Amino acid sequence: MQFAKLLTSSRRLAADKMGVTAVEYGVLAALIIVVCIGAITTLGTTLSTTFGNVTSQL
Repeated sequence: MQFAKLLTSSRRLAADKMGVTAVEYGVLAALIIVVCIGAITTLGTTLSTTFGNVTSQL
């Protein structure tokens, strides 16, 4: 009897796709954040170097 309930619950859990979708959105958001941080860091370094060169030229 208990095994049948466990089997039914396991099948229902395996068929539920909402949790998987939430995890996929979380991973996608994390990837976007990592790319944004990398781009901002690179842009900041480039701008700092550029403004340093302009300051030294003046």
